[in-house]
Amino acid sequence: MSADPFRAARFILQLRQQGIRDDAVLSAMETVDRRDFVDKSLHKLAAEDAVLPLGCGQVLPKPLTIAQLLTALEVTPGGKENVLLVGVGSGYTAALLAKLAGKVWAVDRYRTLVEAARSNLDALGIRNVSLRQADGLAGWREHAPYDRILATGAVTKIPDDVVTQLTAGGKVVAPVAGADGRQTLRAVTKEGARTHSPLAEPFLPLVEGLAEAL
Repeated sequence: MSADPFRAARFILQLRQQGIRDDAVLSAMETVDRRDFVDKSLHKLAAEDAVLPLGCGQVLPKPLTIAQLLTALEVTPGGKENVLLVGVGSGYTAALLAKLAGKVWAVDRYRTLVEAARSNLDALGIRNVSLRQADGLAGWREHAPYDRILATGAVTKIPDDVVTQLTAGGKVVAPVAGADGRQTLRAVTKEGARTHSPLAEPFLPLVEGLAEAL
């Protein structure tokens, strides 16, 4: 939870000025403090719209791009959606989803990040997120179907195996890189409907498989 309401209010005002209008997403981002998910040396930058480094060569994306993903996901406020998160990082996006969804299942290819995310979420008393090290491009079939699936890394194509893990009417949202390398935010429903929207900043690519060393 944010310990500084004035800092949190400024943070949300910045997001509104950048075009984020989803009140549920803004409320979640107002109450979940990015400082709880990064090294203490980065705390001064946590309220800025900046990419922050994590372990394993990964990053915590800008708040604006995370807000764009969550807005496109269209989770019903106060609902009970079952959500799969592909790419857990340090747990920040999982914590935001925990405020929006009923249950969050989160995977990452890096064991080190899964352990760090679990520690961060436990410290905040967040209990509706389950994590494991897994190949995110394969989803997490044991707990399917999901009402929403969110990828926090770029793909060239949303895997069909992931789409099949959606409920009827469900949606997967992911940054998708085109042939020119430019990324757009793509939303695909179980029934095959697709929408595209611009992304403020590109995401790191999702990599297939598990990281053996980390």
